[in-house]
Amino acid sequence: MTHPSLASSPIDQAQLASAIADASLLRGSFTLRSGRTSSYYLDKYRFSTQPEILRQLGAMFAQIIDEISTRHGAVVRLAGAELGGIPLVTVASLETGLPSIFVRNAKKEYGTSKQVEGTVNEGDVVVFVEDVATTGGQALEAVEVLKSLGAIVPAIISVIDRQEGARENIEGAGVAFHALFTKRDLGVEDD
Repeated sequence: MTHPSLASSPIDQAQLASAIADASLLRGSFTLRSGRTSSYYLDKYRFSTQPEILRQLGAMFAQIIDEISTRHGAVVRLAGAELGGIPLVTVASLETGLPSIFVRNAKKEYGTSKQVEGTVNEGDVVVFVEDVATTGGQALEAVEVLKSLGAIVPAIISVIDRQEGARENIEGAGVAFHALFTKRDLGVEDD
C-alpha cells in the first residue's frame, strides 16, 4: 500500500523526538489518569496541535499501518479516542487515505446517543491510534468498545510509551503494541 506523504522530507526521528519533548515535556508533580503520581507530564495537546509535528507523525503512522496490514490483513479503518486522539487519527487518516472513527469516553446523551462516531462494520480491521500510553487502560477500553461493534483490532499505535506497563497490558490483552517513541527517546529517565 503506497500513499502520498504529507511529510515534506524524510523524517529525522531524533529531531522529531526532540521537538515533541520541547513542546510537551513539563516538570513538576502530576497525577496521571492511572492515578499514579509523576515528576513529569507529557502534555499531548502541546505536540498534537503543531502542524509540523503532526505531518511527521502521520508519515510514521502510515508506515506502521502498512506493516500491520501485511501481518494482520488489510486495515480498513483507523480509530482514536476523544479528545487527544482525534488530531492524531485524523492525520493518520489523511496520510493513509483510510477513514477514521472517533471513540467517545462515554455514549453521548443526545442525538444518536452513540459512543463511536464514524462507520464500523462487522469484521472491519481497525488500528487504534493513541497519544501517550502509561498503563494502556484507556486504549484497551476503546478497543473493547470497537470489538463490541464487530471490529477486529489487531494493534494499537501510541506516539509515546511512558514505559509504565502499557506494552505488557496491551500485549497481554492479545493486541500488538507499537510506540513511535518511548519516554527515553524524549530524554526522560525513570521517576
